[in-house]
Amino acid sequence: MSDGVGNLKGGTPIFIVGSERSGTTLLMALLGHHPRIAVPEVTWYYPRFHAFLHTYGDLSQPEHFRTLVSEMVFGLKTPFFGLPWNPRTIVDEIVAAAPKRDFASAFAAIIGAYAKAQHKPRWGEKTPHNLYYVRQILQHFPDAKILHLVRDGRDVAVEQLQSAFGPTNLHAAAVIWKRTAQEAARLRADLPATTWLDVRYEQLAKDPEGEVRKVLTFLGEAWDPLVLDFHQGEIARRRAKTRDHRQLGDPVNTRYIGIYRQFLSLHDQGVFAGVAGEELRASGYPVEVAPIATSAADAQLFDELDQRVRAATLDAPEGHLVYESYNDWLADQREDRRRRGIWQSQTSGAVPANAPDWPAEFLSGQRAPSYWKRRFAIPRRYEGYGIVL
Repeated sequence: MSDGVGNLKGGTPIFIVGSERSGTTLLMALLGHHPRIAVPEVTWYYPRFHAFLHTYGDLSQPEHFRTLVSEMVFGLKTPFFGLPWNPRTIVDEIVAAAPKRDFASAFAAIIGAYAKAQHKPRWGEKTPHNLYYVRQILQHFPDAKILHLVRDGRDVAVEQLQSAFGPTNLHAAAVIWKRTAQEAARLRADLPATTWLDVRYEQLAKDPEGEVRKVLTFLGEAWDPLVLDFHQGEIARRRAKTRDHRQLGDPVNTRYIGIYRQFLSLHDQGVFAGVAGEELRASGYPVEVAPIATSAADAQLFDELDQRVRAATLDAPEGHLVYESYNDWLADQREDRRRRGIWQSQTSGAVPANAPDWPAEFLSGQRAPSYWKRRFAIPRRYEGYGIVL
């Protein structure tokens, strides 16, 4: 039973999911360059809002629904998707456009407003951690198409360790990739082929036209060679100005396939295999070294070191302090609503039932645990001085 909205004019919704640094941004840029498909910058709406809907109270009450819409609009990772929306009227416009007072209607109204501004009839959305909310997404949008990026976890780890966000040591990267691979395997086994499509990064890099044609066929869209000019689009050009996404300034290429052989020592490859070797093989990637087991004490140490470094580097060059500050602001608003009695602490929490042992902050896209941000007195900043993604 759907508690949101289903079919849309122009086609069903598209959701791009997968491990961060697996090629989700590349696919976002490619599909967003199709003349019929609009794919904005990452929203994190399901992890950051749907996970905490219990804190907004009864959304059928206009003031509670307006609060949700306002926080979704003003908490965007890229302010207003870079569009010239009027901050004094945009919340009223979204509320008026939502057919129901629920999360799915607000979600569709906001992304739909972006598609309308792009003069395109169909929208997609790319938030990697939506992987953990696919079941909720399909409750809201039963006909949605899920595109899941598959990539060698060791290459993913290399790119994560070189980026300004994400895990900061190899063991932590392996644990996170293993989680995503396991969740994808569960979903792949449960969902029909008309809903779920694996898009392998390596194949996309080697044969972009062939792979995108396959994706468009799955989506029910016609091939258009314009998609291969994605690097000339606004999102790709903006992201290419950052160190983490410099490659988006070029056409699709194979330079980033197998980079783990250059950047990971044989020991590091063994550590990764010790954590996620089974998932590598299940995903179709050979394990070329003997796995190295990590003791429970070392695993705990690596986890704590990862948390500490994430917090300490938030305000580093090209760090994600602005993004994280808005996450913290949202947490403050939730606490304020609790103090005002809109919700109680015993209300069901934010971790999906399919991930009971996973940290809520990780699932909601926090770049660093709140404990270490407080411990290190990390400041907040709500205005970026460079490219804000």
